[in-house]
Amino acid sequence: MLSENIKTIRKAKGLSQQELAVKLNVVRQTISKWEQGLSVPDSDMLISISEVFETPVSKLLGERIIEPEIDDLKTISAKLELINLQLSQKKTTRKRILYWLLISLSVVITAIFAILLALESPYLGWNYNDPETAVLGVAFHSFEWLFVRVAPLFLVGTILGIFLLQKKM
Repeated sequence: MLSENIKTIRKAKGLSQQELAVKLNVVRQTISKWEQGLSVPDSDMLISISEVFETPVSKLLGERIIEPEIDDLKTISAKLELINLQLSQKKTTRKRILYWLLISLSVVITAIFAILLALESPYLGWNYNDPETAVLGVAFHSFEWLFVRVAPLFLVGTILGIFLLQKKM
């Protein structure tokens, strides 16, 4: 078990027997003997091996370590590819939603402008001696005044956003 675990972990870490021997300050033949089960490292050497492998000694001495199979790597690769595809689709969906929201906002702003032009500020002819009419007239005039000054900026921003999103899609 120890011999198999040393060999498996060494290969998993991408180390040759010579590289491991240099790190442990032993000769390559010693590593070969450990991996063949002809000899075993002493307790101090086991600690050094575990430090080089960044693995607990109990794992070296414990159960058999199975090498990752190529199929496992293919499975992981396929799952990552699927996740990337899903993220890409989410991003595309978000862009489309934003695109259509900007178009809708542009239509709403244009429609409100058309309604305000068609009404021709009817509140200007109202009798402001009635408090309810005065409050409603002032509110309507404030909305119109603010809308006429701010909405063109929003309209330009939405049109610019539509063109930028259209280039990315």
